[in-house]
Amino acid sequence: MIKVILWDVDGTLLDFNLQEKNAMIKGFKDYSLGALTEEMLKRYSEINKKYWEDLEKGLYKKNEILVKRFDDFFKEYNLVCDPISFNKDYQVNLGDTICFMENAYEIVKDLKVKVKQYIVTNGTYQAQIHKLTKSGLINLVDDYFISDTVGFDKPNIEFFNYVFERIGKNNKDEMLIVGDSLTSDMQGGVNAKIKCCFYNPNGITDYKGLNIDYDIKSLNDIKKIINM
Repeated sequence: MIKVILWDVDGTLLDFNLQEKNAMIKGFKDYSLGALTEEMLKRYSEINKKYWEDLEKGLYKKNEILVKRFDDFFKEYNLVCDPISFNKDYQVNLGDTICFMENAYEIVKDLKVKVKQYIVTNGTYQAQIHKLTKSGLINLVDDYFISDTVGFDKPNIEFFNYVFERIGKNNKDEMLIVGDSLTSDMQGGVNAKIKCCFYNPNGITDYKGLNIDYDIKSLNDIKKIINM
């Protein structure tokens, strides 16, 4: 029986794609960079994803990728803009858009009386605390863990050890991590030896060799898992 849920935020509870798009649109407007096309947004997302995956592999530090992604993007499109300044404002803009995935808010609220719930996220503290506060999630969960303050990123076991030390001793068979990323959430759950629930609305079939306990296309299925 599941008694503890570790929730990922971006792409799991909140619609990160929409947050990213709106933050980029505002940044382009504020820095007078012209129109942000769908093709440009898609390319930025690819660059950003690659750098976050490199971070998970330990190839870069977080403060490096936050700037490098914009530096690469601006150079590719011949845009003149300070990537450090743009990223600083981007972090704030990310938290301005709150859009829940499916019935995420209601699900977390309903589960509050049934299980302990914690946020585990790799996002920056500035962006994530803004999202958690504005969305109201901060008032629903028992605690939150942001990699900036933890000192380690998912999927590192050190991140999870930090979490375990602070939430108290729990039977790992009764713990479940829910997330949309194979490389950070599911790999992290495997590393921590807890149950893994892959939020998989896109129907990905290649788990990259990971042992996934549950594959769900709807967050509503979490309730079924809790009641098993």
